[in-house]
Amino acid sequence: MDDFLAQPTTRVIATVARTQGPFLVLGAGGKMGLHLSVMLRRALDQIGRTDRVIAASRFTSLRDEESFTRRGIETIRCDLGRDEELRRLPEAPTVFFLAGVKFGTAASPDLLYATNVELPRRVGVRFAASRLVAFSSGNIYPFVSPASGGAREDTPPAPVGAYASSCLAREQAFAEIAATHGTAIALIRLNYSVEFRYGVLVDIAQTVLAGRPVDVTTGHVNTIWQTDAVAHAIQALEIAGTPAVPINVTGSAILSVRELAGRFGAALDRPGRTTGVEAPTAWLNNAARAHRLFGAPATSVDQMIAWISAWLARGGETWGKPTGFDRRDGRF
Repeated sequence: MDDFLAQPTTRVIATVARTQGPFLVLGAGGKMGLHLSVMLRRALDQIGRTDRVIAASRFTSLRDEESFTRRGIETIRCDLGRDEELRRLPEAPTVFFLAGVKFGTAASPDLLYATNVELPRRVGVRFAASRLVAFSSGNIYPFVSPASGGAREDTPPAPVGAYASSCLAREQAFAEIAATHGTAIALIRLNYSVEFRYGVLVDIAQTVLAGRPVDVTTGHVNTIWQTDAVAHAIQALEIAGTPAVPINVTGSAILSVRELAGRFGAALDRPGRTTGVEAPTAWLNNAARAHRLFGAPATSVDQMIAWISAWLARGGETWGKPTGFDRRDGRF
């Protein structure tokens, strides 16, 4: 399944062909780092290049080192929060930053600040001579109505809650690095990447499968298949600049949670019941700019629903980490 999710697109291969290696992926042990690393490795292999792809992580969360090494990815066990370990990382002209914390941080403001704000600042200084793609979140935007089409990159930030505020502060830290050192940086404002084991669609499908009603108070969402999200993040290397360049990464459609519950109900032979009344606003992003630059996401919502339904119906594993997409207070 992980190999399936890490297939490079023709656009990714073209981007990698124009990009200098080696490639360093920081915080690679989470939900997206393996797929990003493998997609880079496969793209390089297809163009006949032997540049190193290096995954750096403590490897204590979702992924172990063997998941990387058996796919041709070098690994470095590293705690990015320790200055001496950060200094020992190899030089790399192309760096992806995926480290961060979200869940369980509502009662841990010190951890939130140290990981989501102070760490990015130190990483930015350490790799000021590199081209950086740093992952952020669509949570930095205000709630908007579905009729608005979603927040665009020029929508003024208005984070709700400590986690969203830390994401905005992370962006500001990278922006300061870009301004001070002339570092080329792209900021990926990702909104609900999903695959077989994790994501807002998995949350809804699991609720339906369990026979529980889906709460539709947060009545609309964006989502993008993980392969497409990773592909767009790699292509964002070519828009990295000074000042730092934000880019929304999500799907084309604004989706009704109520309709999604019904569609999963039909796919899973369950009632697809709902509860609550839709709020007039939600966290919604408009990724039209990314789609113009990188191409529209290849995976349709119909395909996502079919894949996830089939996976869960056969008892497929999940990461066991609900997204909390339905929270409106910003506490995670």
